[in-house]
Amino acid sequence: MESRQTSTAPSLLLPPLWWRTNPSPRTLRRRCPFQKVSTRYHLTTTGSCNTSRNARREFAFSFRKLWAFTGPGFLMSIAYLDPGNIESDLQSGAKAGFKLLWVLLGATIIGLLLQRLAARLGVVTGMHLAEVCNRQYPTVPRIILWLMVELAIIGSDMQEVIGCAIALNLLSVGRFTKKKLEAFFGFLITVMAISFGYEYVLVKPDQPQLLKGMFVPYCSGCGPVQLEQAVGIVGAVIMPHNIYLHSALVKSREVDRKNKKEVKEANKYFFIESTIALFVSFLINVFVVAVFAQAFYNKTNMQVNEECNATGSPHTDLFPLNNDTLEVDIYKGGVVLGCFFGPAALYIWAIGILAAGQSSTMTGTYSGQFVMEGFLNLRWSRFARVLLTRSIAITPTLLVAIFQDVQHLTGMNDFLNVLQSMQLPFALIPILTFTSLKSIMNDFANGLAWKISGGIVILMVCAINMYFVVVYVTSLNSVALYVIAALLSIAYLGFVGYLARHCLIALGVSCVDCGSRVSNRPAVFIEEQSEYDSES
Repeated sequence: MESRQTSTAPSLLLPPLWWRTNPSPRTLRRRCPFQKVSTRYHLTTTGSCNTSRNARREFAFSFRKLWAFTGPGFLMSIAYLDPGNIESDLQSGAKAGFKLLWVLLGATIIGLLLQRLAARLGVVTGMHLAEVCNRQYPTVPRIILWLMVELAIIGSDMQEVIGCAIALNLLSVGRFTKKKLEAFFGFLITVMAISFGYEYVLVKPDQPQLLKGMFVPYCSGCGPVQLEQAVGIVGAVIMPHNIYLHSALVKSREVDRKNKKEVKEANKYFFIESTIALFVSFLINVFVVAVFAQAFYNKTNMQVNEECNATGSPHTDLFPLNNDTLEVDIYKGGVVLGCFFGPAALYIWAIGILAAGQSSTMTGTYSGQFVMEGFLNLRWSRFARVLLTRSIAITPTLLVAIFQDVQHLTGMNDFLNVLQSMQLPFALIPILTFTSLKSIMNDFANGLAWKISGGIVILMVCAINMYFVVVYVTSLNSVALYVIAALLSIAYLGFVGYLARHCLIALGVSCVDCGSRVSNRPAVFIEEQSEYDSES
């Protein structure tokens, strides 16, 4: 009876020290500012707030916690701002105006959902995607998968080095802790935002048309050129190596994986941070699309040539004297901006491209390191791993840069986008597979809605990118290349089918399960830190 009284309002029968363990309403209001203190308020012998309020406050949003988890998402978002994306943006604006902004928005949202899966895998298991692949797939498929992802990284590196070379050409007319590294990438993103934002303010795009193009899924009067460009946007935005990278970057934050509450909280804040980061990258992409949509949509080569002649530009010969529609790339884009809006526009554009190329190259370094050490289970020194991964990825890039001039370098971006489009299934299928397995993710495995929606999204993205590949191959007009492409397609589709079968098993389609290793593999959780984790 006495214990019941001590849990309600004060009484004369209470012991003299009652006020120490059961504080006054005023003290309770100070301790529990989000809860009313009334006669119905339940006190305990420790003077704490009631359990339901504590539970709600445990899951309340905290800017301090968000700041603690901020970093990996912004490093990941760099891949949405590489020179390949910038070129895709400016071509979209020049060829279709504002009409394809909704495609860019949709592709970014799809990318966010896929990055969510990658982050959850890293947070829940303590392993990144390459390490999980190493433990789940047999040796031969694992090696093939590694080679395919390395191809994607090589393609990404080539685009980034090309972007740096072009930026330096236009401008010519140590070891960091993880927080410092993240701050440096934040600086580069800020440089891109200011550079491309300056161009946006200078050109003054039509805002109603911009909003209409962003939120109304239409493309009136569009033909094959615009359709191909829409497919190119999806291929440029969703990058395969970025899935592997993000699943590794989230390991840089300490999370007690035995504590379900901490894991859930980490997943929440990483998702919020990724949303903010991709929103910033989306705005920068919109700046580029809007600039070229407003200033150069339906412009002809003759018009640009005349304008460049009038301003005394040394690059007039880039634009032939005909009435064909202007075709731009990241090199010509800077030249055209300089002709129409002055030298400052050209130099600021070049600085933005340089920031994009440099930042993406450094994230490519991390991707290569994580992919190789995960797939091959390397335990070498940091220097040896970085040297090997960079040598594999950068050698083709250097050869191309040496034997091609800057005007031809930029034209390779189409081929490199096709190369990375072909590698997408090798990241998207494994991430859906492993995040759907309870043996790996336990209570955090994908639910039925995520399995269905994830499967549909990945099927749609892969189909779109395969269309992009087919369009590119058919434009080569070579019978020999058609035959080679057909033979490679057989092997390629066979391996994709192998991965898809394991994915279907993970999604619950039991009729295709014939002794799959993936479906019965037990969960493996590791707590050891990677090199990235230990840099503090």
